[in-house]
Amino acid sequence: MNVTADPVRALLSAAAVRERSHEMLALALEGKVGGWKVDLDRLADAADLTAAVTRENYPDLAIPFHARSRHFVAGAPALPAGGAERARAAFDLIILSVLLDAGTGPAWRYVDPVTGGTYARSEGLAVASQRMFEAGDFDDLGGLKTETLARGLQVSDSNPLAGLEGRAALIRRLGDQVSARPDLFEGRPGGLFDLLARGGPVAAPAILELLLEALGPIWADRLVVDGVALGDCWRHPALRRDDATDGLVPLHKLSQWLSYSLIEPLEEAGIEVTDVDGLTGLAEYRNGGLFVDTGVLVLTNPEDAARSHQVSDPLIVAWRAMTVALLDRLAPLVRERLGVSAADFPLARMLEGGTWAAGRRIAAERRPGGGPPFNIISDGTVF
Repeated sequence: MNVTADPVRALLSAAAVRERSHEMLALALEGKVGGWKVDLDRLADAADLTAAVTRENYPDLAIPFHARSRHFVAGAPALPAGGAERARAAFDLIILSVLLDAGTGPAWRYVDPVTGGTYARSEGLAVASQRMFEAGDFDDLGGLKTETLARGLQVSDSNPLAGLEGRAALIRRLGDQVSARPDLFEGRPGGLFDLLARGGPVAAPAILELLLEALGPIWADRLVVDGVALGDCWRHPALRRDDATDGLVPLHKLSQWLSYSLIEPLEEAGIEVTDVDGLTGLAEYRNGGLFVDTGVLVLTNPEDAARSHQVSDPLIVAWRAMTVALLDRLAPLVRERLGVSAADFPLARMLEGGTWAAGRRIAAERRPGGGPPFNIISDGTVF
């Protein structure tokens, strides 16, 4: 678990994501973040759109938490009847599905052989991973062949998927980590349930900290500082420190998406989850695109929108960090428009209601195919 006395290990927390993201936004407001300017007056437009989409999607405002299970078809797939074993199976599926949930590219589609429905992007990956799980394709994680994943995701020359090999390699590394750490996994990804289920209520940030410890070694070509694998953590010159964390910007998008997604199986197993707002918003292109497309975040050089960018580019790192901070600023504005309290409408409900759908809608209005506002070179493990 996170040891906050060590400044490097302290980056493996939602608190570090929130602190450094707000610092990035504050610096940008002072004109000290290259490539960006911020227009907070346009935050009202983002709030208006988010509130309108939320009411359209959930007229009674009975909004579930943002979770991967929203994307599975016909409810959850067949799982054990209940109790701890059902929760472990749910963990197995959700962990695999979230780890596969990075940007697909605009052309990819999945035709569900069970329902006949056609799905794209995040929902398509969810349904495809659900069917592969049901078929037993993930029984040998460490030995998963890229060809098996390609077949399960229906990838072909006419149906290309961005980052296929990166996704397959990520799942293989998960299998290796499950084998290497029986103290955490007990032989399967769902073994993490047993660690979280011990000792009463679980704080949502503690779910993230466990995931960051358990999954840290599976991320390839990421920063390792003082022997600590930092995962979704990148460098930006604006954030200065006088220790080994100088310039480091933790974001932990997939791990936080996974943390939100594991709340439901924990609660269904009778485990109380507290401090859900201790997690942050997600630094992904739907939320981030909402702020670009509503004019809250503005490129100082418009030509940057046409260029291709690595995930590690400072322009993208700053965009993702400011997205996290702006979601915190957006939440009270959306609550005011909906007439709800913070207790009834935590960040996890705004994301679901919400900003993710609003980002998708405005992207479809602004760009053919509804993709992100930038061309981001993806290996299938971040966006």
